[in-house]
Amino acid sequence: MSDDFKSRFESAIQRGQRRREHSADEAKRKELTEEELRRLHTSFRLSLSERIEAKVKNVIDAFPGFRQEALFGEVGWGTACYRDDLNIQNGRRSNQYSRFEMVIRPYSDLRVLDLKGKGAVKNRELFNRSLFRKIDEVDVSEFEDVIDAWTIEYAEQFAARTA
Repeated sequence: MSDDFKSRFESAIQRGQRRREHSADEAKRKELTEEELRRLHTSFRLSLSERIEAKVKNVIDAFPGFRQEALFGEVGWGTACYRDDLNIQNGRRSNQYSRFEMVIRPYSDLRVLDLKGKGAVKNRELFNRSLFRKIDEVDVSEFEDVIDAWTIEYAEQFAARTA
């Protein structure tokens, strides 16, 4: 009986090891390679950069005086708009700087798609936000909705604070 137990025991161990190896192989097959993640990031970055540019252009069109600036490189890829207004009150001059920018940050070892947005009106920061998701879990429509929402929020805040 002890020989029977030993053989069944060893067989169970071997089955468990095969199951573990099979699970590891399955997980490895499902996991995206580094190159695939980079390619996906680039694809998302290109489509979202175009959307960012279009939405920032809406701000420029709605409020004359803004200038557009393309952003790329270490900061990320996206677009900004800015204006520097001269304000004269009681004989004193002051500049009032306004800026709105959104970028998709470069690929990193964190393997996330990272949208960064900043907004300032008349020398006051309105927001400085980020939205990030693991690249293999990205829902492009979520990022598009956030880009739209941040643009609408900035336009509303700029309109409320300028005369």
